[in-house]
Amino acid sequence: MSASEDLDESAAPLIEHLAELRTRLIRSVIAFLVGMIICFTVATPIFNFLTAPLCQVLGERGQDCDLIFISPQEGFFVAIKVSLLGGLILSFPVIAHQMWRFVAPGLYKNEKGAFLPFLVASPVMFMLGASFAFYVVTPLAYDFFLGFQQFGAEGEAVPGDPATSPGLSVVFQGSAQEYLNLTIKFIVAFGMCFQLPVLLTLMGKAGLVSAEGLGNVRKYAVVAILVLAALVTPPDVITQVILFVVVYGLYEVSIFLVKRVETKREAKLRAEGYYDD
Repeated sequence: MSASEDLDESAAPLIEHLAELRTRLIRSVIAFLVGMIICFTVATPIFNFLTAPLCQVLGERGQDCDLIFISPQEGFFVAIKVSLLGGLILSFPVIAHQMWRFVAPGLYKNEKGAFLPFLVASPVMFMLGASFAFYVVTPLAYDFFLGFQQFGAEGEAVPGDPATSPGLSVVFQGSAQEYLNLTIKFIVAFGMCFQLPVLLTLMGKAGLVSAEGLGNVRKYAVVAILVLAALVTPPDVITQVILFVVVYGLYEVSIFLVKRVETKREAKLRAEGYYDD
């Protein structure tokens, strides 16, 4: 067989893989666009749902839950952002399925059994993190932010009497787009941070990290988590402390999960006679 024939045979599978990858990507994009269009048609109810934490805090303070548009196009871009987020959530099962169909043929049976649970756990952990951010962290953060409002003195001012002069009022009149940006930042940040056990456990199953190694770098992990909390959250201590406690707790859970993976691997090797003390 000539060198040109060998090259043709090696190129054929590559072209087939690229063609399949293109098909999977096209299907994923179509699913995302369909999800985005669906969410665009109901963007207003979705946005109203996302304003629940703010309305809760404002209601406790006796204020109306009103947001404003500060530019003519802001309403349109708010709907687009809501559609992007909703479309990604709706289409994720399809995208994950297409990823799995592309990767699975190249995996052994035991590798499929190891990888599939992590593919399922990833969106579940993201939704847990997003829910925690939306229902717990976001109300606390907005309660902190709105605590800096100041209300002027009520009543009619008497000329020449400083005691009756109205004070300066600085009250919240929020931009819908700014509120949405901050809320999405909370949701995505906590959703991604909740991926830590999935990522580290998968790396432990692949032999890239060990429970002992993760334990030895614990002090460096604390510093990294503190930096992360400062970067992905607004500059308020409450939110940063909550994120630090949650992520550090997830780090400890990850060490426990990696230890379990190592114990099962060791037991399997002992049973097969390959483990040497």
